[in-house]
Amino acid sequence: MNDFATLEEAFERIGQRDGRYHERGLLFVLAALEYAQGKLPARRHLSGGELAWACRDFALEQFGLLAPTVLAHWGIRSTEDLGRIVFLLIDVGLLARQPSDKIGDFDRVYDFAEVFSAGYRWPGLERA
Repeated sequence: MNDFATLEEAFERIGQRDGRYHERGLLFVLAALEYAQGKLPARRHLSGGELAWACRDFALEQFGLLAPTVLAHWGIRSTEDLGRIVFLLIDVGLLARQPSDKIGDFDRVYDFAEVFSAGYRWPGLERA
């Protein structure tokens, strides 16, 4: 259990430690983690790379072509930013880590400009 009575208090502590990321960016990473877990047959620990790719997929599903703009507005411009957010969430007790987890697991997983501009799949237009 963490030391915070509310999510708001945890996010306030994160803001005091590192004010680069909008609260919605923190919520986005938590939601992307749940999104990824929902696609698995059973809940398990995700690697940094797996979570980074899940963030990409979730962002495209939620925001479509505006995904990179929305993420940038929240301060998320790279997979390294996703890693910093994850480790801020770990530091305040909202996420847990394995001993082998490192912030470097998120380094250069993919290039935002490439993955958010290449081949956007319009929902409903896929051919059967």
